[in-house]
Amino acid sequence: MMKQFSPPSWFLPDSAATDESLYFNRRALLKAAGLATTSLALPSLSFAQPGDPLASKTNPKFQQLEPTAEKLTTSYNNFYEFSTQKQEVKELCAGVTLPPWQVEITGLAQKPLTLDLDQIKALGLEQRVYRLRCVEAWSMIVPWDGVPLAKLIQLANPTSKAKYVAFVSLEDKKLFPGQRTSYYPWPYAEGLTLPEAMHELSFLAFGCYGKELPIQNGAPLRLVVPWKYGFKSIKSIVRITLTDHQPATLWNQIQPKEYGFYANVNPAIDHPRWSQSSERVLGSWFQRRPTELFNGYPEVAPLYRGLDLKHNF
Repeated sequence: MMKQFSPPSWFLPDSAATDESLYFNRRALLKAAGLATTSLALPSLSFAQPGDPLASKTNPKFQQLEPTAEKLTTSYNNFYEFSTQKQEVKELCAGVTLPPWQVEITGLAQKPLTLDLDQIKALGLEQRVYRLRCVEAWSMIVPWDGVPLAKLIQLANPTSKAKYVAFVSLEDKKLFPGQRTSYYPWPYAEGLTLPEAMHELSFLAFGCYGKELPIQNGAPLRLVVPWKYGFKSIKSIVRITLTDHQPATLWNQIQPKEYGFYANVNPAIDHPRWSQSSERVLGSWFQRRPTELFNGYPEVAPLYRGLDLKHNF
């Protein structure tokens, strides 16, 4: 059992800052993506550099929002692996070189896989403009470049016992100075229910604004779940595990009374230390907007039919 979180003197509080119909034919998906069995077994370990252009196709279904200025989105970042102070994360990331990257998909999967980034991109890159709402009550709008999470999970062919999807970030104390502290249970871990992961909104982002992700935004691969608070959208993913039990997540382990597993954006459920009824729009420091249930994505409501959202916050 995790010991009670006791913050250090320099710690900044947040206020300062399924059924078979879910699965598609795997053979057809592999063929469409241009992937062969041998290529799945032997990743090429390629890795593009942050800022390189991405050949994404615009998805017109997710283009109705006006993005936040790129300069703001890439300079105001929560990434505790580097620092607890948003404004210095970008500076700490300058000059950082990430290693060639692989993502392991394992657990309750009939076809466990280890893929490199190019193989995942081959599933079909697209750009989607999504809202991002932080639990700290600020928000931004970001054009993400990536692939639907469901496409990757379908490749692994989950067994009938799979109910949840667990995500784990890279643990590397040399690369991530913030991981040298013991105040957090590294590596960063997050999780979704399998139906949440298979929802069309769940997205794996390789980039933003048409370019490879900057380090500070979660390079080279991050999760984007737009109807949940931002801490659910785990960065620098190296492992995805299909499981039959609710996975432990970093913030839920540290402060379970403040950070629930579901973490759905809900204006009616305040954080114990501040209201969630409105949010500060990044770039408009004196402008606040009312917080929308599910961050303005009501199509996810059926995922929680019959669930007490106040208890399962």
